[in-house]
Amino acid sequence: MTGSTALMRNPSHKGLPPAPGSQPDDRSNSERRAEAEMARVLGTEPLRMALESSGAGIAHWQHDPLHDVVEPMSHHVIMAYNGVMQRMERRTGKSVAIGTFRRGVVIVIPEGSSSRWDIPKPVDVVQLYLPDATLKRVAREAEITGTDDLLERTAHPDPITSRLLLSAADALGGNEALDTLFRHQLTDLLATRLLVAHTGSPTMLQPTMGGLSPKILLRAIERLRSDSDADVSLDALASDAGLSRFHFCRASRKAPAFPRTPGCANTGSSRP
Repeated sequence: MTGSTALMRNPSHKGLPPAPGSQPDDRSNSERRAEAEMARVLGTEPLRMALESSGAGIAHWQHDPLHDVVEPMSHHVIMAYNGVMQRMERRTGKSVAIGTFRRGVVIVIPEGSSSRWDIPKPVDVVQLYLPDATLKRVAREAEITGTDDLLERTAHPDPITSRLLLSAADALGGNEALDTLFRHQLTDLLATRLLVAHTGSPTMLQPTMGGLSPKILLRAIERLRSDSDADVSLDALASDAGLSRFHFCRASRKAPAFPRTPGCANTGSSRP
């Protein structure tokens, strides 16, 4: 998303908010405000950012590959990815989540959580900084029952949330009052969506088969067996799965239903 970002203001090193200790905050001193922690770990400034005194806001970042720990933050952070497709890894304690960043996926970092991120390529992402008080208010007003504890999400498919958040960087401009009104309405809408789709018990994913998820496996088989003119080269199949040629061949070998893939023999990973 490199087009108009009129909703958010151009930040500068002088315009970034002061450290959390310099303004009232009821959070522990061990938790930074989201925008401050992101600036620290990403080592750069956002392209655009609209931020309120509470720390709530929206920011558009483009940053280099990341291999570092994101420390606990005093806001929920929701991200919509908009960059090149790439595999990544997130470590939280002894838990490891491996996913594929692509347009249409979201990342949720609940307040107070901390993870190590390993992202090998540059990143283009729009972030929402959501105070827990806002989430609880929206839950009360919408009469949404059940838990309002956000789940940790890593490259989780959610086109609705992704489109809503990405639209924040492309909508409105030249009228600060309208920008603020839009941002407040969008934040409440996103909070409602999060309560519906990203709270409760974690969704149990189907076990993978031979290193390919059932969804990717089915899509690749359908592509190979299709009578259409779709590209069925090894490069195309691997790219669609978000894998390298080698890893795609190695994973597909172990899937019983997967047919012989043209080109895999050349990598030394063909099916017997």
